[in-house]
Amino acid sequence: MKIVIFPWARSMRTESKPHPKNYPWWPELITKLQELGHEVIQAGVKDEVQLVDDFRQNLNITELRELLTSSDTWISVDTFGQHLAWDLGIKGIVIFSQSDPNIFGHPENINMLKSRAYLREKQFWLWEQAEFIEDAFVSPDEVIAKLNANF
Repeated sequence: MKIVIFPWARSMRTESKPHPKNYPWWPELITKLQELGHEVIQAGVKDEVQLVDDFRQNLNITELRELLTSSDTWISVDTFGQHLAWDLGIKGIVIFSQSDPNIFGHPENINMLKSRAYLREKQFWLWEQAEFIEDAFVSPDEVIAKLNANF
């Protein structure tokens, strides 16, 4: 299966702290996906941490649409990628942590939230006002299980 990943949220103004939306276990998840025979393509912008050999940087909207429509599915944190894929009608997996999928997700997707206990009290505040909480994310095995069950 050809899977596009959108691993990183837009950089924060306070770059010294990790973004609370950024999934901490991408390397482990990618390794598991590749061991299962999946092709993983990363879409992102210049200066993001590259996780796979096939890293498509700074694609315009037309190129992103073509990439998504030529793929089997995608996995993303709560970022632009999930909204573009939804607009195209392409179902995928969104890994949430502190943002509420009932507000920022699309019900057509597999919205993975470990627990509502980790949600930020004020969902529309700046992300710089939130702390990164590693335990707020589902495990790579849970993501793989959802992928296997739904695609």
